[in-house]
Amino acid sequence: MDILEFTFKILISCGCWIPNSWTVPSYRRFMYHAYTIFILLLINTFTLSQFLDIILTVDNPEDFMDNFYMLLAMIVSCFKMFSLLMNRSNIAMLTDILMNGPCKPLEPAEIEIRQRFDKLIETNTLHYMILVELTCASTAIASLFTDYRKKKLTFRAWLPFDYYSSTALFHFTYFHQLISLTVGSVLHVACDGLICGLLLHICCQIEILSYRLKKIARNPKILRDCVNQHNLITKIACLLNKKFRFTISFQFLVSTLVVCFTLYQLTKSSGKFVELGMYMSCMLTQIFLYCWYANEVKLKSLQLVNDLYEIEWLTLGQHVQKDLLTIAIRSRMPIEFSSAYVIPMNLDSFVGLLKTSYSTYNILQQMQDPSNNEDI
Repeated sequence: MDILEFTFKILISCGCWIPNSWTVPSYRRFMYHAYTIFILLLINTFTLSQFLDIILTVDNPEDFMDNFYMLLAMIVSCFKMFSLLMNRSNIAMLTDILMNGPCKPLEPAEIEIRQRFDKLIETNTLHYMILVELTCASTAIASLFTDYRKKKLTFRAWLPFDYYSSTALFHFTYFHQLISLTVGSVLHVACDGLICGLLLHICCQIEILSYRLKKIARNPKILRDCVNQHNLITKIACLLNKKFRFTISFQFLVSTLVVCFTLYQLTKSSGKFVELGMYMSCMLTQIFLYCWYANEVKLKSLQLVNDLYEIEWLTLGQHVQKDLLTIAIRSRMPIEFSSAYVIPMNLDSFVGLLKTSYSTYNILQQMQDPSNNEDI
């Protein structure tokens, strides 16, 4: 892959993208499909065991809270993996558009713009991955020094066998949870890194288009490619918004609930302050990245109109002016991503999510503290 190379390596590692070198011979493809099925079973069995614990075992609010915040994250990781697997052809189409035709950078200045955005995407994904995996590592290390010594699982789970009856069964179940947690976290990084990477590449294409439009006065022949590129930018944005809308919507909902329940857990469990704090940081970073880069796409698309007015219009032919006017009129409607069809992905939505989470947390606090209700 010429673009999103680091992101695609993560996708390959979590069973969501077949390496190009493995498409032939057929036995390698079969091996990778088997690996994908193994990853699916791994994260889904862990998620199912947590869900069944809530349904069949949990009988008090404390146990529910202890289970629910991690269950939400695992449900999202399962959802993201299914979304990535179902959209493999669409992901291939998007990357193909970006690598070929009018979207392909040609001049050294355009190549420099692409390289700058590629570097930004790789850096962001790496830092995000470090944060997520450090959170998983802190949970695993804390569990090894506490739960493992007491022969207790890291997370609550309902299982169809008695893992206390055998040391081998306990070790299998215990490390199954930790491995599933790690794989689930890598799936989060893969999906979030891909979507945010594509958002940044839309920004990159708008910047390359702006650079090309400023040369129209010297070379009007490139206008046709500029019009095609603008159409493709809109097509990429619409396709990305359509295919991953439900994934982003689900992430918004879960992030709100997780922040709320994690805040509640922090007030009740001082022994897990570091783990819960890092966990909440990961969930906030997830949704912040979506909101920030979707907001950047909107600002870039609006900036394109201003860049058009810097062109020497009076020196251009009438047909060139008409085509530029068409681009200007279309650019007045910014490229905007939304969640659940109605909630725009921007910084205001991120602030709204924090407010909603804190309001829900306050309600939970009042429900758990009878004295507050009496004062009211």
